[in-house]
Amino acid sequence: MKIVFLDAISMGDASLEEIAALGELTCYPSSTAEEARERVKDADVALLNKVIVDQAFLDAAPKLKLICEAGTGINNINVTLCEQRGVAVRNVAAYSTDSVAQVAWMHILNLLGRAFHYQSFVSSGAYSKNPVHVDYAHPFTEIAGKTLGIVGMGAIGQKVAAIGKAFGMKVIYYSTSGTGHCKDYPCVSLAELLALSDVISIHAPYNERTAGLIGYEQLKQMKPTAILVNTGRGGIAVEADLARALKEDVIAGAALDVYVKEPLPLDSPLMQVNQPGKLLLSPHIAWYSREARARLAHEMAENIKKGW
Repeated sequence: MKIVFLDAISMGDASLEEIAALGELTCYPSSTAEEARERVKDADVALLNKVIVDQAFLDAAPKLKLICEAGTGINNINVTLCEQRGVAVRNVAAYSTDSVAQVAWMHILNLLGRAFHYQSFVSSGAYSKNPVHVDYAHPFTEIAGKTLGIVGMGAIGQKVAAIGKAFGMKVIYYSTSGTGHCKDYPCVSLAELLALSDVISIHAPYNERTAGLIGYEQLKQMKPTAILVNTGRGGIAVEADLARALKEDVIAGAALDVYVKEPLPLDSPLMQVNQPGKLLLSPHIAWYSREARARLAHEMAENIKKGW
């Protein structure tokens, strides 16, 4: 069995030995569309993360029986065409739940706790010159008693909610599918969530219901003291509108780990927000813990073992 990993660089230093034991594994760090078509021509199984699977890809792979997505989202794969060709498609769900929840809370705590300001205040020498023993001009915000609004109450949303509850927060959520399956917390409308939340954390898939869900008009409905965190998918919060809202002090802060285009272009409006402490940007790293990638590699091996 010939197995080809078309963009293995996405796995970093994670071991692929379990997959290699199942057949003849060839790994490419990355592949252009043209390179991908050449590299799958003799493959039985294709592993990929962001490579686009379209008609041209499938036409070039007559022996292909299985596509394994190295992740959860399969927006890059034309599943309908795969079904028509008899090519099975399998993703890996829930491997990064703990990892993403941790990064979401890293951003929440850093924003509300002013971590970057305090680090700069001390390392710059300003604290050493301070007349008193505390930075009295920049107090941080307690999260106990505040309201956490979750957009998308799936496995990750529920993990983030449970951590918020442990901190003493009130948790509400908005169901992007329109069906509030989680009964542990109140399901509210988007307008209610925007108006009531002190922290909004996005954990929804990107689809026709969530594209551009939070734009400038929605941001204006938030409390001016509230923050927005998106570790879900780029494009759910409109980037240009978010940059404008931060510059105009419509909301207190935001943190993003996902973007419409990745890597984030240098001319992105987000890169023009020159207000330290109001906007935290991370490089789509939330799913990337060592442990999450180990689970991902194992589950991809399990997907191959299931056959097609």
